[in-house]
Amino acid sequence: MKGIFFVLVVFFICLASCKQEVQKKVSLKEDIAFLANDSLAGRETGTPQELQAAQYLKNRMESIGLSPRGNSGTYFQTFTFKPKKDPHSEAEFVSGDGTITGTNVIGYIDNGANKTTIIGAHYDHLGMGGEGSLYAEGEAIHNGADDNASGVGVMLKLAEKLKDSLPGSNYLFMAFSGEEMGLLGSNYFCKNPTIDLEKANYMINMDMVGRLREDKTLAISGTGTTPIWSQVLNANNPGFKLVLSESGVGPSDHTSFYLQEIPVLHFFTGQHEDYHKPSDDFEKLNYKGMEMIGDYILTVITELDDTKKLTFRKTKNESEEVPRFKVGLGVMPDYLFDGQGMRIDGVSEERPAAIAGLLKGDVVVQLGDSTVTDMMSYMRALSAFEEGDTANVIVERKGKKIGAQVKF
Repeated sequence: MKGIFFVLVVFFICLASCKQEVQKKVSLKEDIAFLANDSLAGRETGTPQELQAAQYLKNRMESIGLSPRGNSGTYFQTFTFKPKKDPHSEAEFVSGDGTITGTNVIGYIDNGANKTTIIGAHYDHLGMGGEGSLYAEGEAIHNGADDNASGVGVMLKLAEKLKDSLPGSNYLFMAFSGEEMGLLGSNYFCKNPTIDLEKANYMINMDMVGRLREDKTLAISGTGTTPIWSQVLNANNPGFKLVLSESGVGPSDHTSFYLQEIPVLHFFTGQHEDYHKPSDDFEKLNYKGMEMIGDYILTVITELDDTKKLTFRKTKNESEEVPRFKVGLGVMPDYLFDGQGMRIDGVSEERPAAIAGLLKGDVVVQLGDSTVTDMMSYMRALSAFEEGDTANVIVERKGKKIGAQVKF
């Protein structure tokens, strides 16, 4: 009888094991392809499709083994706001008629440490277009593969690698909502944190990391927010052409944490001709490049895991120095260009630059009477013109200087 009983026990254990669902490993490309699928209609904040994306991220965090760190024991932190009418004003976090509800998705690795590393990326995008879109042909789904399914995908991979690996810090992973409407999700979290922000060591933000170029140019901003950033980043660089910027203030979610006096880093592979257009699709991304960026970030995190809490340092707010201008050339600057001048990364049809014959790849070295040496000098030169003015422009194209006249 005992022998028969043992056989039956083994049989039922095997049967139960066969019924258990094997956890499928989700690839970086699969995560991004889901978030950038047409079925999510551009993940605009407050829409049912954004909630579908939020549910997907909750399931992914749960499968990785992250603990919920939203509100009331969930992975979600919701916030309700009234959209701003004035682009220079702040949105109001209120409830009632005419309001929108966004949803941050938050997971946590609690190692019982006295410091916490925050790793984040926004998952919302522009929906069908509207304000912020650079697409001129009406409504269409803006899938936002690079902006910013790419950052979310890399964040999830970091969560997988950090689970049960580095005990010197706690790790908070956040997928922000409302970034495209004004950094709303990160702003709300910083005002209503679900962890003790006094323990926050630093914050890493990944926003548009999916288009690493052949020369491996990687922009990292926030390097002045603690004294050791430049040393750590350069010492662990696996071969990127780094473009470092000290300012902790910029048009992405790391700014919210910098304003709470938390050291920050923002990783960015540059703008491109598909930026804020329906053509920003997952097939166009550099997946090996994203894996390389993720491994680089992991190396930096590993080096800092068992060190003392970083010292915060204020930086110059570069956005306050940007000149105001009334006209534009109708070009997309190459923000990763580190040569002399302003390199054009895209030209909008039927705008002054296109009409004047300027091309993608041209480097503007003079605008009017002003010499252009970088982005700031380009913007200062542009600020001198008004609608209806004409200006001579000189560009370098394939080693030659070419002159043209633009009318604003």
